[in-house]
Amino acid sequence: MDDEENVGASLRLVLEGAGYRVEVCRTAADFRRRLRRSHADAYLLDVRLPDGSGLDLLPLVAEGRAPVIMISGHATIADAVAATRAGAFDFLEKPLGRDRLLLVLKNALEQAALQQENARLRELVGDGPRMIGASPAFRQVIEQATQVARSDARVLLAGESGTGKELLAAHMHRCSPFASGPFVKVNCAAIPVDLLESELFGHEKGAFTG
Repeated sequence: MDDEENVGASLRLVLEGAGYRVEVCRTAADFRRRLRRSHADAYLLDVRLPDGSGLDLLPLVAEGRAPVIMISGHATIADAVAATRAGAFDFLEKPLGRDRLLLVLKNALEQAALQQENARLRELVGDGPRMIGASPAFRQVIEQATQVARSDARVLLAGESGTGKELLAAHMHRCSPFASGPFVKVNCAAIPVDLLESELFGHEKGAFTG
């Protein structure tokens, strides 16, 4: 969106010429109304608008997965920093060069697509094999594991090979406050005992010299 009619028309011409579908808003109020009706794959927001600031609108769309590119003819370092911290993909100064604009938009859309694909793959990994059972003993184990997973306790699962320790660990991860993060599997038996602590917890530079 842009408050200058000629700039908005130029942007539409460039973007539609590159194959994009474009909607132009002149004011913050118009943008808010359209945002309630539909969403775009990417947004270009001008910092200065007749009835507000594009920086105030940025949080409305930055929470989603669509990238936001801020533009301004009166750019300041403070504006650029504020936009970046609020989630903007990039900050461009007017006048906008055609090639630069299209390159930034292309990169923004590609990054957004990659992030969506990564999120989808993480969901697939998180939705891996589930533990299924109906016996009272099994249900009791699952119930206890779920309760422990929601606490801040450290857990060690012990048992013979093939008894489902990894599946139970994955279940506990899904039920824990860390479910949004990765579930990392490490084969400790394949790591030399002298390096196990360093591999799991890291080490300071020079720790192994001398």
